[in-house]
Amino acid sequence: MALPLLNVEAIHPDLWRASQLGSAHGRTVTSGHEALDAELPGHGWPTGALTEVIVPQPGCGELRLLKAALEAVATRPVFVLQPPHRLQPAAFTWWGVGAENIRVLKAATTADSLWAAEQILRAGTAGALLFWQQQVRPEALRRLHLAAQHADTLLFLFRPTAAANSTSPAPLRISIDAAPDGVNVSFIKRRGPHRDKPVFVALSPSPVLLNRHAPLDRRSSATPAHRELLPNLVHAGV
Repeated sequence: MALPLLNVEAIHPDLWRASQLGSAHGRTVTSGHEALDAELPGHGWPTGALTEVIVPQPGCGELRLLKAALEAVATRPVFVLQPPHRLQPAAFTWWGVGAENIRVLKAATTADSLWAAEQILRAGTAGALLFWQQQVRPEALRRLHLAAQHADTLLFLFRPTAAANSTSPAPLRISIDAAPDGVNVSFIKRRGPHRDKPVFVALSPSPVLLNRHAPLDRRSSATPAHRELLPNLVHAGV
């Protein structure tokens, strides 16, 4: 007599069948793209977990890819930590994310930026944390992932292409490459089977967020002043 198929996730949530997508530990937020949601564990971006986004260069479509997710959490502050270029508040407003909810933070050192990221996550008030970092030690990644588990926050860590082959505790790691009319999303790591073919995500034209590439009318899109990180975190809503 055939034995009943065992639901491995009933044994422990960290277990899943290699042929199937695993479920997310907590809440997920839709990416706004059906084809991408179908390939994401839990069918959306995970909250309470570290998600790594590998980009060949800043401004290749990574923020437009997150448009729907940022709009979904726009009732809470969205922290932008160590952005590589000046942001365009008008573009966020066009998306439905009020500029008053955007908190741009700059730190003098990597240690300060990592400390700030942990404090934002542990406070639990942020809807999302977008964090750019060139080099991060494995122990710092573990601390970030641990801090993320204490909050219902979307955490995206943007790293360069060279980081794709390094180890990471992040349960979800993707890379994106610019493509005509959108981006190709490849899965480096996920709770589920390996996927060789990237997922194409169409991105509609919108005001570009990084003004180095396509500045808007500066009369209506003044960049918010960067906050001094260490003394004023309390004023940024942490």
